[in-house]
Amino acid sequence: MAPAPQTYANHARLVPGFHFVTAPLLLVYLVWSIWRALSLRDAESHFDLVGAFALFGVYAYARLFPLKAQDRIIRLEERLRLTRLLPADLQPRIESIAPRQLIALRFASDAEVEGLVRQVLAGTLTEPKAIKQAIREWRPDYLRV
Repeated sequence: MAPAPQTYANHARLVPGFHFVTAPLLLVYLVWSIWRALSLRDAESHFDLVGAFALFGVYAYARLFPLKAQDRIIRLEERLRLTRLLPADLQPRIESIAPRQLIALRFASDAEVEGLVRQVLAGTLTEPKAIKQAIREWRPDYLRV
């Protein structure tokens, strides 16, 4: 079955097991470990607290590191795409587009990317959310981390 068409409203990627099971369980464990360390005040409970913080750190970095790598790849892909699509007057300014703006522009269709880039460079569209909301023809990205 094909996925639903991607839009601004549904483009965020949530992995149920990661976001809705693992995260709450780790948060409960962390809060319980804090309560236990404060109430028992023994070495074992403090050691458990250190373990809880370590597990929460592993959880956070397991998500952040791949996202950072993905953002770098998107930045490269979009720079190559813009080199192919933009007119000569905009070519030298591609490097001045912020990475977070390039990441938002990846959802713009080839037909509308030039107009959006002009708005970004003019300073009328600066925030990724505003860039995504300005896109009329969404270019889906189903291969995200």
